[in-house]
Amino acid sequence: MNKEELVVAVAKKAGLSKKDAEGAVKAALETVKETLKKGGKVTLTGFGTFLVAKRAARKGVNPQTGAEIKIPARTVPRFKAGKGLKDAVK
Repeated sequence: MNKEELVVAVAKKAGLSKKDAEGAVKAALETVKETLKKGGKVTLTGFGTFLVAKRAARKGVNPQTGAEIKIPARTVPRFKAGKGLKDAVK
């Protein structure tokens, strides 16, 4: 499912117009993005948690040359599925 299909599904389930559903989906995704950018987390009980994790610096290997390279530390987004979501996809 892509973003457009999600908008159509939300519109149908919520009884909204496609335009209103698109605005709601955009607002929700933007809010999650802004919260993660500030280092916060978004918990949706029964669904899961969006959070930010730090990935340590490490050494890697260039597959073409076999040369060792340094991979710098990064901050990356993570998603941990909640029990309700895990149970739903069993």
